[in-house]
Parts: sequence; structure tokens; C-alpha cells
Amino acid sequence: MGAMNRREAARLLAVAPVVGAFRWAPESVRESAALAREALAAAPAYRPKFFTAHEWRTVRMLVDIIIPADEHSGSATQAGVPEFMDFMCNDDPNLRIPIRGGLAWLDSQAHQSFGVPFVDGAPQDRTAILDRIAWPKKAKPEDLPGAAFFTSFRDLTASGFYSSRMGVHDLRYIGNTFVREWNGCPPDALAKLGVRYP
Repeated sequence: MGAMNRREAARLLAVAPVVGAFRWAPESVRESAALAREALAAAPAYRPKFFTAHEWRTVRMLVDIIIPADEHSGSATQAGVPEFMDFMCNDDPNLRIPIRGGLAWLDSQAHQSFGVPFVDGAPQDRTAILDRIAWPKKAKPEDLPGAAFFTSFRDLTASGFYSSRMGVHDLRYIGNTFVREWNGCPPDALAKLGVRYP
């Protein structure tokens, strides 16, 4: 997949209801994102509270594979997504085992396939593993635990990115903007939808 395709997929995941292995309400994501960003702004150098140093390297790499920098905005790491994830995992015990277990699954597969941890593998080797788990319906039975992890990790990445200032800007969100006069929906949009005002 190209960078834009991954970004578009992540954007869709961010605006759709998040379901799956993680159980958290949208308002808790927004609150957690705000608190994580406040902590990030207050601290000169972030030290993860949940992730080990090795996991931290893997998380930072993986979120940037999911949402890389492009011509519109920076990467997930630049938006503070790893810090958001660390905050969420430290705050919610239900996230700890699925996230830590999924990262261990990636390392296990990397060791079996190319003899080093996932984060230390060559880009094409990492991509080969992620291609096996990126589409759960296409995953082999032995890869289903990895596919479940990656789906949830991708959802959490998208939630963190698109609740950040950078992500909101990337969405071109114009809410909370005063509209002096509302003239209704533009005629071309009405025509496209096949509707009209009475």
C-alpha cells in the first residue's frame, strides 16, 4: 500500500466507530488524548511509563508505518501517538495484555522469519509480516492473533493521531467555526444526492 492509501484507511478508521478488542468510549479517547498531550507539552523528554525501551522503539516504528508523514502533515510519532498509547496502556489495564502480547507476537514472528526483533528487521521483512496480518479476513489461522492485535493497534493509532492537533488539521475539520449566514446546501451537492429543498 502507498502512504496515501494507509493514511486514507487510517482516516476512515478514525471517523468510524471503534470496535474490537479494546473497550473504550469515544469521550475517554478524547480525554486521554488531551491529558497525554498536556503531559507531552509539560515534559521536555518523554519517558514511557508502560512500555519497555524495546517496546517503545517498536511502537514508534509501527505507528509511523501506519501513518507516515506526507505532504499534508507529519507522522503519527510527530503527532504524539506513542505518548498517547503509553498513557492509554498505563491508564487502562484492559489494554496492557493485548498490546504487550501483540508486540511480543511481532517479535516472535520476526525472530522465526529473519532472526532479529521486528524493529531491527529490514523494511521488506517487516512489511512481509505486516502484510500477513493487515487484512484479518485474509489472514491464515496461525496469524489470527497477530491480525487481531494489528487491527486494534491500527485503530488506537488512528484514534491518537486524529484526536491530535495535527490530525484535526489533517482532517481539515472546520467545526466550531462561526457561520454568519447559512444559505443551505450547495446546489451541486443537492443534485449529487438527488434531493432538493421543498
